[in-house]
Amino acid sequence: MSGSLNYTARMLGLICVDVDGTLVGTGNAVREDVWAALADARARGVRIALCSGRPAFGNALAYARRLDPDGWHVFQNGASVVNVGSGASLSEPLPQAGLALLLTRAHETGRLLEVYTDNEYGVTQPGDLARRHAELLGVPYVPRDPETLTGTRVRAQWVVPHAEAPAVQAEPHPGLDLHPAGSPVMPDVLFISVTRAGVGKGSAVRQVAAEYGMPLGRVMMVGDGHNDVTAMREVGYPVAMGNADAEAHAAARYHVGHVDEGGLVEAVRLALTR
Repeated sequence: MSGSLNYTARMLGLICVDVDGTLVGTGNAVREDVWAALADARARGVRIALCSGRPAFGNALAYARRLDPDGWHVFQNGASVVNVGSGASLSEPLPQAGLALLLTRAHETGRLLEVYTDNEYGVTQPGDLARRHAELLGVPYVPRDPETLTGTRVRAQWVVPHAEAPAVQAEPHPGLDLHPAGSPVMPDVLFISVTRAGVGKGSAVRQVAAEYGMPLGRVMMVGDGHNDVTAMREVGYPVAMGNADAEAHAAARYHVGHVDEGGLVEAVRLALTR
């Protein structure tokens, strides 16, 4: 582990935890020692916030409720910020023009685009990728047309093989930000999340810290990917997993072990050190 703590009389107040590659490893499961470490931190008064690209349903919602059942959590790369106890939402809608452009492009190219509200989603291209992603999310595979969604659309997401990802990212996305990320559960695929411009994990972590009255200097963000970097840059304690990509590794002040070796346990111990 690199970096050294500036020791204070108080442990950190908030730990933000990415899911894929940080909380969840290659088996799409969380190690028991990781659960135990996070439960110990919460019992000591530290708030735990999921900070994921995943939506606020299925496995991610179950993780959030286990981590901090009456707390604020970040989903959908910051587009969906939800208190899983009260149901309150600080979510950010997609611009209508931007969403219309994405849907047109998806139909023209035949690529899979997912469109999300806080608690449901639709897909433009039912098939193997959509089915596998539903399994990863922990929800039944029941393809739904995005046009039938009734809630506020907060995020879209391209789900494409790695070979197609550079072309997708090179296309114009006016008024929107892209947040590419991978998952060890689907290593052949890149998930390119699309939010309103200026919305990301960094903006969402600021919101959660403000809700708790927590100075960002007392917040830790643990992640492994490009989409974690904006949050790492906001907090006093940015931590990269041993399996982190180059950008996340460079953004971190502290480095811990691989997700499959319990690196998140090391990060929690770091946060609890006085």
